[in-house]
Amino acid sequence: MTEIVGIQFKNNSRVYYFAPGHFKFNVGDYAIVETVRGMELGRVIIENRKVEDEEVSYELKPIIRKANDNDVKQEKKYEELAKSSFEFFKEAVSEQKLPMKPLYAEYTIDGSKILFYYSADDRVDFRDLLKVLTPKFKTRVELRQIGPREAARIIGGIGSCGRVICCKSCLNNFDYVTIKMAKEQNMSLNTNKISGLCGKLMCCIGYEHEMYKALRKEIPNPGELVKTPNCPCCKVVDTDYIKKIISVAEKDDGIITKYSSDEVERLVKKDPNIDEGVENVVTDDEIINFEDNDEKIEEIVPQEKKHKKIYKPFVNNKKGNKKKSERK
Repeated sequence: MTEIVGIQFKNNSRVYYFAPGHFKFNVGDYAIVETVRGMELGRVIIENRKVEDEEVSYELKPIIRKANDNDVKQEKKYEELAKSSFEFFKEAVSEQKLPMKPLYAEYTIDGSKILFYYSADDRVDFRDLLKVLTPKFKTRVELRQIGPREAARIIGGIGSCGRVICCKSCLNNFDYVTIKMAKEQNMSLNTNKISGLCGKLMCCIGYEHEMYKALRKEIPNPGELVKTPNCPCCKVVDTDYIKKIISVAEKDDGIITKYSSDEVERLVKKDPNIDEGVENVVTDDEIINFEDNDEKIEEIVPQEKKHKKIYKPFVNNKKGNKKKSERK
């Protein structure tokens, strides 16, 4: 077990773990810690707590000390100073016509460094910009490029749901989201509909992923064969996982019939010759009743048989073996 304290910094809803040492913190207290950006003032979100070693994926840095009233006043002073510094930074970027979008600026708690954050599609050569900024502020200047998701978290905005975007309001960490999750939820793969303000896949796609995974195991999915009250073997063309409604093509005329998932039966047969977990769909008799359709029958061939490769012996044509065109 490892004792930790969870600390959150300004303009960032992510919570970082630190080693409390001999200090005891309550939620809402402030602490002085050292990060990759320098000395910073952070607010305690998680009080002293012991967690499993597996939950800590990096080496914990110790908390330097508890923050006092002077530290809080100094932080507010630098916050006001950072606003005017950021305006100068934006003007300098505009004058040099650099392909970068300024986001915000901040000072370290001891005033020894000022950091300017920006977003850009590619790397930016800002050496000439530093020559303008350094004499102006007479302190160490750093420019940091951040990704589109982090930029959206800082700027904020209203999502397609009509609420403040999750990364600004409630998300502590960015979850892993893939296009496969959107496909499994039968979402439209239109980029405008599945992308957030950052231009990446919406984080909320991952919220219901586990629920959809469970539903896909319970009810038939598009492409599977089922038995309905009016058809011994037909193909599923669409599934509404929330309402649990199955749409099937029972006839060749293209008419789609909808059934509740309780009214249909999956045509699944366990094959003892196949490893557990691999399903062999429908029996041989049911395949015949399904008519001779190569495209549909191909879907019910076991996975192992479909992907067998036939290896042909290598023939060396260099020594004595003539090519077909020469033999003719």
